[in-house]
Amino acid sequence: MSTFEAVKENLWDQYGAAIGMLENAIDACPESLWSARNSRYPHIEFWYMVFHTLWWLDYYLHESPDTFRPPAPFTMGELDPAGVYPDRVYTKDEMRKYLAHGREKCRTKIAAMTEEDATRRHNHGKKQDSVLNLHLYSMRHVQHHSAQLHLMLRQADGQPPRWVSHANRPLAASQEPA
Repeated sequence: MSTFEAVKENLWDQYGAAIGMLENAIDACPESLWSARNSRYPHIEFWYMVFHTLWWLDYYLHESPDTFRPPAPFTMGELDPAGVYPDRVYTKDEMRKYLAHGREKCRTKIAAMTEEDATRRHNHGKKQDSVLNLHLYSMRHVQHHSAQLHLMLRQADGQPPRWVSHANRPLAASQEPA
C-alpha cells in the first residue's frame, strides 16, 4: 500500500468514526430533548445542531458551492446570513437518512481521491483550501458538534453514547468484512 493510500485509509477511518459519534448522539437522544429548548443552550436545539452538522458535511463534500443542493426535504437556508431555521423540526429518521447520505458521500469521495486531487485548491465560498485540508476541516466540524451533542445528553441526565474508534466499514470494497 502506498503512503497516500494509507493516508486515505486513516483519514476515512477517523472521519467515519466522527460521523459514527454523531450517529450515536442521534440514537441516544430522548424525544424529550430532541426539539426542546435547553436552559444551558437557549439558542440551540438538539435536532438543529444535528441538522447543521450534516448539512455542512454534505456541503463541504460537494464539488462546487454553485451546484450544491441538499436532498429533500432540506433547503439552502444554512447559507442565509440571517440565520434562518428550517420551517419545521426534522425527525430523527430524516436525520439518520441524511447521515447515511453524508457518510457514503464522504467514503466515496475519499476512496476516489488521488494525490493530485488532495492538493488541488478547492473553493467553497469563503473557505478556500486544498481538498485534503477541507476534509480535515469538515471532520473537525463533525467532531466538534458531536461533542457538544454528547455534552447536552450528559447534562440532560442521559447516558453518554459509546465512543466510536473507527469507521463502521472500510474505505475499499476489497476490505469489506466477510
